[in-house]
Amino acid sequence: MQSLVAFVTLAALFSSSLASPTKTGTAKRATCTVDSVASAADLSDCTDVEIAAWSVPSGDVIKIQSHHVQAASGAVGSVNFTFTDASGPLWEFDTDNVDFNGNGFSFLGNGPLYWDGLGTDGGVPKPHPFVKFEGSGTFTNFIIKDSPAQAISIGTTAASTFTDILVDNLDGTTDGLGANTDGFDVSASDVTISGNTVFNQDDCLAINSGTNILSKTTCALADTCYYLWQHCVESMYGMRIKVDSDATDATVSGITYIGNSISANDKYGYLISQSYSEDFGTPGTGSLVEDITFSGATTTVTTTGSFPVVGVDCGNCQGTWDWGSLDATGGEAADIILTGGAKISGGTF
Repeated sequence: MQSLVAFVTLAALFSSSLASPTKTGTAKRATCTVDSVASAADLSDCTDVEIAAWSVPSGDVIKIQSHHVQAASGAVGSVNFTFTDASGPLWEFDTDNVDFNGNGFSFLGNGPLYWDGLGTDGGVPKPHPFVKFEGSGTFTNFIIKDSPAQAISIGTTAASTFTDILVDNLDGTTDGLGANTDGFDVSASDVTISGNTVFNQDDCLAINSGTNILSKTTCALADTCYYLWQHCVESMYGMRIKVDSDATDATVSGITYIGNSISANDKYGYLISQSYSEDFGTPGTGSLVEDITFSGATTTVTTTGSFPVVGVDCGNCQGTWDWGSLDATGGEAADIILTGGAKISGGTF
C-alpha cells in the first residue's frame, strides 16, 4: 500500500522538500512537501508526500491527488484555514490505496468565525464539508478542529479505513452557536470507521448510503452496518436512524451496534424515525426498517436533554429486534411507536 503522512519538522522540510532533486527523465522526486496551494497542485511524480504546517489563504481550497506516495515519519502540526467564502470542501483527498498517518496532525477550520447558531440553514455562509475523502486508503491519527459545519465527508470508491481520528467541535457548544457540525457523513461502501472520538452539535456519524459499513451512530439510508467500539460525546443526537417521511425506495436493514459509548447533550440518546424531517410526526410507510440489533458488548447511551432517551417513530418496521445489549439512561422515558409488525426484545431503556 502506498502512503501519505502529515509531517512538520522544519529541518526535514528544508532538507527533503526544498532541496528535492530535480526530475530527470521519468525519475520521481523522493519527497514533495505540501506547504502552499501551488505545491499541492501536482504530486503525481512524488514518492513521499509530506503535509507541512501552514495557513491556507482565504478563497483557496486544497485537493490532494497523489497515487505514488511513500510513508514518512511525522510530527504534530496543523494546517490553518483562513476565513473564506469558498463553498467546501476546503481540503480534499482523492487518493488510490493510500496509507495516511497524520501523526496527530490537525486541520483547523476556525469554526468560531462562522458559527452563529444557524448552521447551513442560514446566516454566515459556512464551507462544508470541511474535509472530503474520495478514492481509497487507510487514514489514521489526525484531528479535525472547529469545522465551520460538517466536518468529514467520506465518498470513497473502494475499501477504506478511518481510525484514531478526533473531531473536536466542542467549542461550538458555547452559547449554542455551533450547528450542523456532523462528525462523519458517509456515502460509500466497504468503509471501516473505528476507534474515533467526536465532540459536536449534530450527528456524530450519518450514513446517507452504502453497504458493508463498520462503525456506529447515525444511519440515514444503509444496508448491513456494524457500529462498534466508538465513543461519541456531546452530540445533539447520540445515534439516529432517519428516513424521509415521503421516501418510497429506502431500506434500512441489518444494523448492529456493539460496545458503543454514546452521550447526547440535547435531544434523543437513540432515535429511529420514519418521519424525517421531524423526529416524531406522521411516519411514512413507503420505506422499510428491519433487523436493528444491539448485541455483544453493551452499548451505553445517555442524554442530558429533556427528550426521551430512546425514541422510535416507525410506520413500516419489520422483524424481531434484539436490544439485549442496550443500556440507555437519562432524559425522559422512552417513546416507542412501532407499526408494521416489528417487536423489540430485551434492553434497558
